[in-house]
Amino acid sequence: MPGAADGRAHLFNGRTAERYRRSVTDGVGLVAATVARAERPFTGITPAELAPEISGIDLERPLGDPDAALKELEGVYLKDAVYFHHPRYLAHLNCPVVIPALLGEAVLSAVNSSLDTWDQSAGGTLIERRLIDWTAERIGLGEAADGIFTSGGTQSNLQAMLLARDEACALVEKEATAVGETIAKSAILPRLRILTSQVSHFSIQKAAAILGLGYEAVIPVPCDQDRRMRTVSLAHELDRCRREGLIVMAVVATAGTTDFGSIDPLPEIAELCARNGTWLHVDAAYGCGLLASPTRRHLLDGIERADSVTVDYHKSFFQPVSSSAVLVRDRAALSHATYHADYLNPERSVERLIPNQVDKSIQTTRRFDALKLWLTLRIMGADAVGALFDEVVERAAQAWALLDTDPRYEVVTEPQLSTLVFRYVPPSDGPCDPDLVDRANLHARDALAASGAAVVAGTVVDGRHHLKFTLLNPETSLSDIAYVLDLLAEHAGQYLALHIEPELSGPRHSRAS
Repeated sequence: MPGAADGRAHLFNGRTAERYRRSVTDGVGLVAATVARAERPFTGITPAELAPEISGIDLERPLGDPDAALKELEGVYLKDAVYFHHPRYLAHLNCPVVIPALLGEAVLSAVNSSLDTWDQSAGGTLIERRLIDWTAERIGLGEAADGIFTSGGTQSNLQAMLLARDEACALVEKEATAVGETIAKSAILPRLRILTSQVSHFSIQKAAAILGLGYEAVIPVPCDQDRRMRTVSLAHELDRCRREGLIVMAVVATAGTTDFGSIDPLPEIAELCARNGTWLHVDAAYGCGLLASPTRRHLLDGIERADSVTVDYHKSFFQPVSSSAVLVRDRAALSHATYHADYLNPERSVERLIPNQVDKSIQTTRRFDALKLWLTLRIMGADAVGALFDEVVERAAQAWALLDTDPRYEVVTEPQLSTLVFRYVPPSDGPCDPDLVDRANLHARDALAASGAAVVAGTVVDGRHHLKFTLLNPETSLSDIAYVLDLLAEHAGQYLALHIEPELSGPRHSRAS
């Protein structure tokens, strides 16, 4: 069995720096070569095909040789990976990444700073804080703003809801004290509610459950035909909650919904929240790329009035996962996530003005993910990042025009960002059963993925299965989109041709709208 001496040879330090350089160079070379020759975004491999290869590897018998390990990795991972850089990957909110960020990833992984305390990160702490300030300035939150990097939008939304919950409880407790009463937090929690659009991200429901409020604490607010929150409906819900003795701890507006890329009417929502004294959280995980846009920043007007904001740089700033943040208008609110541990961040650190980021975070150990964004801004600049995002938004507009005039498809709504939701429909003289058309759309997506020629997403709208493009790659051309639409129509048409006779022998149905 290998001993400690063998293990020491693999530790990264001054003595092994050259070995590290060779190993990383070989690994980078393999990835670069794989990406350069990738002709499809996916091979179409199934879990049943790949699982035996991986489960058959004996982890108790190390290969010992980095070259052998890389060759094995090529077979069980790189060969069949889903490549977001490919122009025909059109599925989820996964972006191709910029090279300066990859440089940052290499540096931060090797140095391995932990961003919880100053004595583990030093300059990393200050770089992260500067980027939070920069983002807050772009949003327009004001001089008292602050925030923290997180693992992603789900964690950012969770922390924002935690802060909103405790702010609401503190206000109720203060009002009770003013009239000589006391009220336990446990008595307040069942009365708390969160209002958010019916198409907002599911992480809001998850946050409510994790925070002890339950899924039912989240009240969905109806949307208009463009999948934007109806402010009239929001006003109604705010009034109803007040009449029923419920406390709206937060209104969550979305700047870029996952399915539709829709942006809620932020100025009107902010006005309602101000009038009602309600915490406004803006989930801009997707739409935050507009903060750097040279031409479309106005689409986020009103975000500057938020009490908290979620941003995902790893969606529309072209950063590797993970690179996200939650920001607040008033840094004092972050104290709801503060706990002083004697061994890590004792209270005397605050008195000595030592900046410990764990004071603001619900994580302890945390990667220096901010470095990726730092090098991106220092090498490319924000305008270049924003211009890339502008390109995909413009491509989505072109794709919508293409879909809107294509008789093979129905498109749900014109996009504000870069997401398109649509549905294949047969010719007017074709099969009319909406359930059959549902199955044809599902088949088209699965068949396309199995071929590896392209990858698209799917969702359900008004009870019917739809297809979805999420465009985040500036390299994706309108020709790529047209090609994928042709493939989808071909797969759906073939499915209908195989199943139409049994369906036609039954009762006829009206065509789905």
